[in-house]
This record gives sequence, C-alpha cells and structure tokens, in this order.
Amino acid sequence: MKALLTGITGQDGSYLAELLLKKGYEVHGVVRRSSSFNTGRIDHILDDLQLHYGDMTDSGSLCRILQDVKPDEVYNLAAQSHVRTSFENPEYTADTDGLGTLRLIEAARANDVPKFYQASTSELFGMTETPQRETTPFYPRSPYGIAKLFAYWTVINYRESYDMFASNGILFNHESPRRGDNFVTKKIARGLVDIYMGKVDKIVLGNLEAKRDWGYAPEFVEAMWLMMQHDKPDDFVIATGESHSVREFLNAGADYLGFDSWEPFVEIDSRYFRPVEVDYLLGDASKAKKILGWEPKVKFKQLVRLMIDAELVEQESV
Repeated sequence: MKALLTGITGQDGSYLAELLLKKGYEVHGVVRRSSSFNTGRIDHILDDLQLHYGDMTDSGSLCRILQDVKPDEVYNLAAQSHVRTSFENPEYTADTDGLGTLRLIEAARANDVPKFYQASTSELFGMTETPQRETTPFYPRSPYGIAKLFAYWTVINYRESYDMFASNGILFNHESPRRGDNFVTKKIARGLVDIYMGKVDKIVLGNLEAKRDWGYAPEFVEAMWLMMQHDKPDDFVIATGESHSVREFLNAGADYLGFDSWEPFVEIDSRYFRPVEVDYLLGDASKAKKILGWEPKVKFKQLVRLMIDAELVEQESV
C-alpha cells in the first residue's frame, strides 16, 4: 500500500507517518519548499519517507505529485490550523484550508486515487447543541472553521457526485508533546516546566474558561486509518467524550509539578482572546466506536502528564 500525506511535518502527519510505516506502507509526504528545514517531527523517520515539494495553493504541484506517486490513499492533513491566527490571516486560511482541499480532491479525482481522507475539525460546530455528533448542526465561529466547513462539504459533494471513497474525520482537539508552540496546551506545559526549572517567571494566556474535548494525537491518527479501511466512505466524530477548561489544564499541570498555585505565574492578555469565542465543545464518538471499533484510552490527566513529562525530558537534555 502506498499513502500520500499532506501536512506530514505537523503533529498529526508525523504520528500518522509512523503508524503507516509500521503497517508496511510506502509513505510519501508533501512539504512546502522553504529556506529553512521544518522536519523536526519526522527527522527520526526521514530515511523511510519519500518527500515531494508542493503547496496547497498550487494545483499544478498537487496534480504532478499525484501523477508521480499514484497513491492508494491520500490523507489531507495540511492546514493553517491555528484558530486565533485565522482571524488575522483569513484569506490565506480560506485559500489553504478551503480551496486547498478542493484543489487536492479534484487532483485525486482526475488521477483516480482510490481513497481520500479529509482532516475536519470540531470548530465546525462552534455554538450549537452538546454533545456534538455527526448529525449536529454546524455553526463555525472563525475563518478557520468556515474554511474547514467548505472543505467538509466539498468532500461530501465529490463523494456523492463522483462515487469517490472520500471521508471526513471530525476530530476534536488532540494534543501531544509534538503540538505546535503557539497552541495553548503546549504553551501551558512548556511554561509550567520553564517556571519549575527557574527559567521564566510567567506564562501569558488568553481565555481560561473555554472548554474543550482534549484527546491524545497518536490515538486520533489511528482513527483516521480505520476510516480508510472501512468498507465504505463516511464521516466520523473522533473525541473523548470529556470536556475540560483551559483553567483545568493549568490546574492539572501545576498539581503534577507540585505547585501550590499557578495564579502567581499566569498573566492574562486580551490579545490572545478570539473576536468571538467557542465556549464549549464536547464530542460524541459513539458512531466511531460502533462502526470502527475505535475508542480513546488516554484520559485528560494522563494527557497533561504526558506533555509535562516530555517537556521535563527536553529541558533536562538541554
């Protein structure tokens, strides 16, 4: 089996590449040409991968890669995925996350790619009923969510119009030690450890009351693969079924490191608030459990500890 991954240098791409290699796949990845290397998450498996220069804003490069690789499965994980940043760069976010998906799936259709996976998001739901499942109405509250909604319906349209095996994974927040530095869970884990090690004296954060359904990224990429092995294309919510606030993440991390309180070390800055907030996300992954046999194993406090432990190891190795 041969797989092509966009976004292979990201958190999910690196874990999915590892998983597919273990399953005996030939793994190809799309990377943007840049003056600096951005392969830190995949350096340990770089010799086992085949990388191709391309860009989600360039349909010609995507078509060329698909013609050359002829993959059995395409996983579209590429995106401008930071929600707050999408308010500052809405056009780029729409071009990459929305139209980029259209470019890729059209190239996949033109090149008879057997299976296509689209990384969708809980940000589609925004403000709506809870818990959120596949039948919950969408109400995105950011340029990122809106772009991803365009991509979500594009995949369904191609599935229905061209009988393509094209599936959406509506993944709720999933974290790991490989999370990007500008995401709140990573900022908290690294910040608390920096304070613990005496390197800094504060963490600057935004809204502490936002509640998210946080899972463990390696388990979530396994769900992606399971969707592609199912006998028919479909759309699945992937979530833990638990929701915790940013404040609770702080509490869990501070408790694990033995702090009496994190409050003396945390500064709130309004620049990190979104223009409109998504207050509460809670996923219902019962369909994935029933059909795919998938369910999460890593719980909230274990996730926090995994991220803290990874930061401790990294700091001690410096």
